[in-house]
Formats: sequence, structure tokens, C-alpha cells
Amino acid sequence: MNRKILSIKITTTVTEAVANGDKVTLVGFGSFERRDHEVCRRYRSEREGRNPQTNEKITIPATKIPAFSAGKQFREKVAP
Repeated sequence: MNRKILSIKITTTVTEAVANGDKVTLVGFGSFERRDHEVCRRYRSEREGRNPQTNEKITIPATKIPAFSAGKQFREKVAP
């Protein structure tokens, strides 16, 4: 199988799983997950902002941010 096709399939599978709220772990590489709870650094609460063109107040909706946690082997290779 072509590396590019394999890469696209892996990326698509991981993206869909995380979007569905699942945690995906690639042993030795790391974990991907969506963190939904408000106490997490990866969750942005709803807040007020301004439109820079009109200076009008707007409400910026809450956001769930995907997170990656590097695995031990990956960390040791990248940052020994």
C-alpha cells in the first residue's frame, strides 16, 4: 500500500474517533483525545469578544480542543 494512502487512512480514522469522543492511543507514539470538561486546559469556555472591523461585542462560543499526549518512546527520541 502506498505510504500516502496509508497516512490518509490513519489520519481519517484517528480524526473520526477523536471527533466521536474516543481516545486513540498509538503505543510508543502517543494518545489523541478530545477534552470536553471545563476544568481542563483544552476547553475554552464561552466568552465575550469584539469584532475587530466593527468593534461590535460578540459572543465567542465554548470550544472543545483536541489534545495530544506524547508517549514515552516518542518523548525520549525527540527530547533526550
